[in-house]
Amino acid sequence: MANILIVEDNETMREGMEKVITKMGHHVVGASSGAEGLERFDEETFDFVLTDLKMEPIDGMEVLTRIREKAPEQLVMILTAYGSIETAVESMRKGAFDFITKPFSQDYLRMKVNQALEMVQLSRDRQRLTQTTEYFREEERREYNFEEIVGDSSKMEEIFSTIRKVAGGGSTVFIYGESGTGKELIARAIHYHSDRAEGPFIKLSCSALAEGVLESELFGHEKGSFTGAVRRKLGRFELAHKGTLFLDEIGDISPLIQLKLLRVLQEREFERVGGTQPIKIDVRVITATNKDLLEEIRKNNFREDLYYRLHIVPIKVPPLRERKEDIPPLVEHFITKLGKRTNKKVRMIDEEAMNVLMEYYWPGNIRELENIIEQSMVLTDGEVIRASDLPMFMAIDRPRGDLESQLGTRPLPEIVDEIERDLIKAAYGRANGVKTETAKLLGIKTSALYYKLEKYGLIQEKGET
Repeated sequence: MANILIVEDNETMREGMEKVITKMGHHVVGASSGAEGLERFDEETFDFVLTDLKMEPIDGMEVLTRIREKAPEQLVMILTAYGSIETAVESMRKGAFDFITKPFSQDYLRMKVNQALEMVQLSRDRQRLTQTTEYFREEERREYNFEEIVGDSSKMEEIFSTIRKVAGGGSTVFIYGESGTGKELIARAIHYHSDRAEGPFIKLSCSALAEGVLESELFGHEKGSFTGAVRRKLGRFELAHKGTLFLDEIGDISPLIQLKLLRVLQEREFERVGGTQPIKIDVRVITATNKDLLEEIRKNNFREDLYYRLHIVPIKVPPLRERKEDIPPLVEHFITKLGKRTNKKVRMIDEEAMNVLMEYYWPGNIRELENIIEQSMVLTDGEVIRASDLPMFMAIDRPRGDLESQLGTRPLPEIVDEIERDLIKAAYGRANGVKTETAKLLGIKTSALYYKLEKYGLIQEKGET
């Protein structure tokens, strides 16, 4: 139900319109003069206003002007006699949505009211979309503020310094490091501290897509360019215009895509798949990989000229095991961050559990740490994460340097058996007891895993038959 204001000094006309619009299911407020209409407008919020043009001493044009001064987005429709069309057109130049020429039928009035309410809804939808987009943009700015990227180590300070230096320019940035080290976090921090921050940040993971799909995702396609292309699609480069395009796992793209990407970087233009019209773009490109691209060049898997186009500003992200002093602040950060998601009031982690985290090798880096903290928060019964709340495999994971201390204490086969048992137990725990996944982690056949599980009594430990 809409709330509608009718400003009309002809009582019969006003009451007739009120009756028609009320039957449509809307609430109507009537005003017998321009002054009363403006007074009512100050008292209530209306979806739109219908005002007569010829009134004294305040006419409809003045009502329109004053309302638009107070509420520039307010929808106003003018009622005018047949001989005043030019004046009605002038009112539209001053911001009126539409006008109705008297006399008019009830059906015509209903149609005009529905058109106005459709426009009101479209305006609200646009406003909601704009505000929602701005909200999420502000949330991203806060989340990816590099000053909030957690890390006190000297290696992270070097990265912070590089981000500050590179953010203001438009140079291509190349981020490399193991999976889970936070490469996307750094890419977003660069974007939101650049002069492109108001533009879009568009991400594409190149490893998960076949060549044809990746080409279409990057450059878009024209309708009918291939089977299933039922309409034109804009690619990520177009979507990122005036913003930043982050291409993750860039080392996995095919030679054809490498060639096309090189051309875009050189010429700042491209054609959609199936198209012939060059499309100019203004995009900052940030790429990331966990591969050694120089080794891929030696293997003829990656173009050397593309590598040097991408490798303008390199940022190396160290693995977590090389900056373990960052583990305590990261744990504190994740406990705070994950509190709402887990619905747990965990305050801290105890010393024994922290020691386990500090001794672990962290093959999955920060992503693995976050997952483990979340899992531990879910499983703990109290406000403190204890060693017993951590995944089982972490308790037996040992630094490689501990092996030398065992030399001469026991026979080698016994030491080897213990190491093999611990590794199988760790893999079994990490795979949540899924034997095929455990065998995959260990690089052995499933049949061999069954034998070793039985040999070391691990099936009984897991309560399996």
